[in-house]
Amino acid sequence: MASRLDDKTVVTLVAEATAAPSMHNAQPWRFRFLAGEQLLRLYADPERAMPHSDPDNRALHIGCGAALLNLRVAAAHAGLRPETRLLPDPRDPALLASVRLVDPAENPQDDDLTRLHPAIRQRHTSRHPFADKELPEDVRTVLRDAAALEGAELSFPDSWHAETVLDLVRDAESRDVLDPDANEDLVRWTRLGDEADIAVDGDPEYAFGPRKRDGQAPVRDFAGRRRAADRGTTSFEQTPHLVLLSTPGDRPADWLRAGQALERVLLEATLADLATSLTSHALEDPGLRLLARDPDSGHGQVQMVLRIGYGPRGPSTPRRRVADVLETG
Repeated sequence: MASRLDDKTVVTLVAEATAAPSMHNAQPWRFRFLAGEQLLRLYADPERAMPHSDPDNRALHIGCGAALLNLRVAAAHAGLRPETRLLPDPRDPALLASVRLVDPAENPQDDDLTRLHPAIRQRHTSRHPFADKELPEDVRTVLRDAAALEGAELSFPDSWHAETVLDLVRDAESRDVLDPDANEDLVRWTRLGDEADIAVDGDPEYAFGPRKRDGQAPVRDFAGRRRAADRGTTSFEQTPHLVLLSTPGDRPADWLRAGQALERVLLEATLADLATSLTSHALEDPGLRLLARDPDSGHGQVQMVLRIGYGPRGPSTPRRRVADVLETG
């Protein structure tokens, strides 16, 4: 067992965990490895919280949940069985999860997690146009099943419900114009000009994608009125494929499950040669978020809106060094 968990293995596990998406690529996580217990702990990093757009740290938990799923996948690929506990210490709310890395001789590894491993490095957020092409039903089933394995529900809204979600996105954009503080977090975590070339976190301008000339796809302009490199303009799809990820509850444990479900869906989509992007803009306002629910069912809490389709994958975005997020001892 000791040879499986040498320093190089632990660094690799954390590096692959941190390839996960997070709001504005803030990377709001820290890890601690306890060698004697063969245990990796995942902590929230409060310095990377977003008080204006994520006041209850819901998105922070979702990002950390996505990193947790990647950690589980990486561990399974390394021949280890990850035994995961969410929020293991009520006295320490910053401790989001613990992962005991078990020799598969004690407990067989999860081959389904191992299958997802190649997609960790291939998955990137794409802010480019997607083709106006239907998603096959068998692909939709795979994505629904991926979310269900992590205790979440993935739904493909009907056209009228999708239009409601698009209206909510436009409403969120209008509210930003009226609220001078609304974009403070976005400005803090976007990287323009020379800063983009040396960034280790945040959204660099080379990942913004082209400006939208027309189309209905919910594509946020991260530059806003600030000067950025000329990205050109283009037409986006008229009928975007929007997907809603929901959980039964709406507490920190639910947000962590949502993050794991989100990343599992994204990895499955990547293996299916789909491009993906995340749209949380309308969910940042509690009032708008409530309206995103399916009015027919009236249950579940929408945690993320995904845009999925056939198109170019976006570029990789920067990540901090493992040495900056991992503590041992």
